[in-house]
Amino acid sequence: MEPVRAVLIDIDGVLTVSWQPLPGTVEALREIRDAGLPVALVTNTTSRTRASIAGTLAGAGFPVDAGDILTAPAATAAHLAGRLPGARCLLLNHGDIAEDLAGVRVVADPDGDVDVVLVGGAGPEFGYAALNRAFGHLQRGARLVAMHRNLYWRTDHGLELDSGAFLAGLEAAAGTEAEVTGKPSPAFFAAALDRVGARPAESLMVGDDIESDVLAAQHAGITGVLVRTGKYLPETERAASGEPDHVVDSFAELPALLGLRGGAR
Repeated sequence: MEPVRAVLIDIDGVLTVSWQPLPGTVEALREIRDAGLPVALVTNTTSRTRASIAGTLAGAGFPVDAGDILTAPAATAAHLAGRLPGARCLLLNHGDIAEDLAGVRVVADPDGDVDVVLVGGAGPEFGYAALNRAFGHLQRGARLVAMHRNLYWRTDHGLELDSGAFLAGLEAAAGTEAEVTGKPSPAFFAAALDRVGARPAESLMVGDDIESDVLAAQHAGITGVLVRTGKYLPETERAASGEPDHVVDSFAELPALLGLRGGAR
């Protein structure tokens, strides 16, 4: 492996499941940080703000703060500010992420004028009435912007459906294609690399989603590492559109992969 100068890490399914640390992950992240490697936690989580995520992780012992975290909602706010400033957005999302959507104009009346249907993470809000209302706005010319297109994620109750499943239906029904602002968007990875001050060729991405985390990073020139935790399924790996650069059983093995144990980097 070429020397690695920065590490990008997914959170859910890699470091934690239902916000509880997976075995060895706290210690592994501490070892990576102690080695002086810049780290960015890059997540498609759309139910919590960066500050909330950082507080939970730090409380569990992870050496992180809000500045280490890039969320899909924060990337979405930057995307809309740059490309659709002032757009009236219908937000379809589970959780309070208003702090990370600073500057985004979210409409109070879902039946009023809408320029953008903005899809976050799935939850009880993704009922028929809400999806049909979004479909109506898309038919009337609203653009479709999605924070991610994950089909499912893992909780302590098992795999649960995510908004990507509904997004595919909206795209097919409305004859449109969503602009994706989180992973696997190349712009999302570029923003993460800017945060750690590293080039793609000297960076590594660790994730449990082979397509959105690992192969998307590899398409951006970043070394990809797939972990067999979280949403990982053997059949998903076999059916993937490519092969990861590396596969490890868990994030706890990353220091060894980086040469931090038993040898120099």
